[in-house]
Amino acid sequence: MSVRTATTSAAVTALLGTCVLLPATQAQATGSQDSPVVYAHRGASAYAPENTLAAVDAADDLGIAWVENDVQLTKDGVLVVVHDTTLNRTTDAEEVYPDRAPWGVKDFTAAEIAKLDAGSWFGAGFKGARVPTLEQYLHRVERNRQKLLLEIKSPEIYPGIEKETLRVLREEGWLDRSHVKQRLVIQSFGAESVKTVHAQRPDVVTGFLGTPAVADLPSYAAFTDQINPSYTSIGADYVAAVQKLKGAHGKPLRVNTWTVNDAAKAAEVAGFGVDGIITNNPDVVRDATR
Repeated sequence: MSVRTATTSAAVTALLGTCVLLPATQAQATGSQDSPVVYAHRGASAYAPENTLAAVDAADDLGIAWVENDVQLTKDGVLVVVHDTTLNRTTDAEEVYPDRAPWGVKDFTAAEIAKLDAGSWFGAGFKGARVPTLEQYLHRVERNRQKLLLEIKSPEIYPGIEKETLRVLREEGWLDRSHVKQRLVIQSFGAESVKTVHAQRPDVVTGFLGTPAVADLPSYAAFTDQINPSYTSIGADYVAAVQKLKGAHGKPLRVNTWTVNDAAKAAEVAGFGVDGIITNNPDVVRDATR
């Protein structure tokens, strides 16, 4: 059975086991669509190992247009797609490099990371999956005609990562007009990182990951287009306060909340008026908020 077939089968099985899905109680406040945009968190990471090409394909198999990923820099300056700043949770780094604790991404070259198995921890059917470079990841997202919510991970560890990320995006054709307008958002937990991206490419849509105080929102609106908080930190009043403001491109600030993985919670946050929901289970959230 192929990886994509196995992934689809897993998705169907998960759907059959899901409880009755609840409709969203409120359309998003911007009025641009009837339900929140669904973002596949690290790809469809409930069905394939996170941040791998298999997870991108799993999202595509489910009909999900947007995928979210995390990008970091290797020791030799190559951008790779991985969430943790260490490699041991989602690869066999401890086995392959037993003397390299704590297995920090920044302490390995791209060639060393390319040797790691990033799939077996998730399931035997994904044995041999690799940590993709950002270039490889972009190729897969482009092949699938998907869209990308790209997180710059722990920018304080990687000086200059914003410039390098924009360089790769530009070289791969992701900073042309059509991609920038319709298919790309760059976000980070680091406000300074988001500011840097906005300063270097003011045309790119950006997002800040977190829940700034309402009083501080105007200062964020100067350099970002989205406020993307944990679902545990928001309610309808907060979402409305964000959306009252116009962001860096003169449009109402959007709210994409994370990480919502069950139908009932998806319906609840949709009722708050959020613009998007980031989830490991994009099919469940999509069906719950239609």
